[in-house]
Amino acid sequence: MQPESGTMVYGWIRVPHCPVKNALVAVIARSLLPALSQVLARVCHLFDLYDDPLACMNGLSPGLYVPGTRLPGCFDPYELAVRTVPGRQISMKAANALAGRLARSHGEPVRTGMEGLAHAFPAPGKILSLSGTGSSGWGIPGMTASRGGAVVELARAFEEGSIDFSFRADPEAEMKKLAEFPGIGICTAQYIAMRAFGWTDAFPSTDPGIREALSPRTQKEILALAEGWRPWRGYAAVNLWNSLKQ
Repeated sequence: MQPESGTMVYGWIRVPHCPVKNALVAVIARSLLPALSQVLARVCHLFDLYDDPLACMNGLSPGLYVPGTRLPGCFDPYELAVRTVPGRQISMKAANALAGRLARSHGEPVRTGMEGLAHAFPAPGKILSLSGTGSSGWGIPGMTASRGGAVVELARAFEEGSIDFSFRADPEAEMKKLAEFPGIGICTAQYIAMRAFGWTDAFPSTDPGIREALSPRTQKEILALAEGWRPWRGYAAVNLWNSLKQ
């Protein structure tokens, strides 16, 4: 993370649940204290702590909103985007493994004392510097030319600011830009908008899980049905996914 001082800081955070107080507890490495306000804001976004449960409850039927449901956010929009793009082409397990290899190969080493947590995810600038090495996959197993190209284009968008991933962004406008990137498309852009922007109305209607939960409806019928869930379609999507686990 980069606080106002301009010097990058690295560290770790742990956010356990405190059931006695029905709350989350943020434990933060000392090295991140210069960026404390940023860290706390990102934790709140990650766990959707700005959520208005009453508004969601009034906007959705009981079957589509379970009290306590949160919209899954993220801590780092770039990392989320990079993890999401290959995840639409391969399994999420394989996509997570690919992201882990990318972090271990080119991420900044971080001392955490926690097994498996030894590198920060490589920043967009680092990815852009790698893209000129002549190897589309940078020697990472599973990083094909198409996936490597998508990762580079996302890095360029972050570095140049052509897509605004800040909390003040207009999700619909930025999502349209994302959908034009190779390997992304509307469904993936909707998912990124849900998690990176915290967009409550995001609805990846062609997602296999959503289609399964709403089977045997056609795509046209799903879109028509979801119109009645605005502006809380994101929470409806989460509960549709959760219904498949029951």
